[in-house]
Amino acid sequence: MPKLNCRIGKKRTMCKGMIGKKLGMTGVFSPDGQNIPVTVLQVGPCIVTQVKTVATDGYNSLQLGFEPQKNSRSNKPLLGHFVKSGGNAYSHLMEFPVDNPGDYAPGQQLSVDMFKIGDRVDVSGMSIGRGFSGVMKRHGFSGGRKTHGSQCKRIPGSIGCSAWPSRVVKGKKLPGQFGNVRKTVRNLMIVDIRPDQHLILLKGAVAGSVSGVVAIKKIKDAKKANG
Repeated sequence: MPKLNCRIGKKRTMCKGMIGKKLGMTGVFSPDGQNIPVTVLQVGPCIVTQVKTVATDGYNSLQLGFEPQKNSRSNKPLLGHFVKSGGNAYSHLMEFPVDNPGDYAPGQQLSVDMFKIGDRVDVSGMSIGRGFSGVMKRHGFSGGRKTHGSQCKRIPGSIGCSAWPSRVVKGKKLPGQFGNVRKTVRNLMIVDIRPDQHLILLKGAVAGSVSGVVAIKKIKDAKKANG
């Protein structure tokens, strides 16, 4: 399949985001010698698997596929869906808004050339799951006394009300499931882009574990990036 950039003629088309994978964190040096902590993301290449328009679906967006997989790992409905984009199955599918859906076609390949150094983006991913955790690990409670004979070193303490309303208040911080939720880190700056390796280096941390799938989206409001 020939590689098509996100350009039609001299006009630069505008897709709002792409699918990527977190590779880990490292540090890079700025021209003035400052060590900048960065998260390395493998962004794309993504294949357009479906083009949605206002006329057919009520809104404009692109459905992108990321990480090809064996066709035997997809069910028949999905294999039929992938026929229009070349017949190859993909592990992950996500939708992103687009300004001009007519500039895209199923099977088109998108790469990191839609981003540039200095851009601000939002990155969404699943946070690391830590299972059922206590209040000290989940909410950062300081815990009870550590002196000899103490029976409340890691317990939450009293949680209910006495006379009124005689119940546990809704939203009380208690032990429970910690992590494994979708988190969005906003306003991250792109420090470096390496198109030949499909890599983007972002200043700061991104939610999720290594090899976790993330969605990288351009910031809509320019004022937000300057704040």
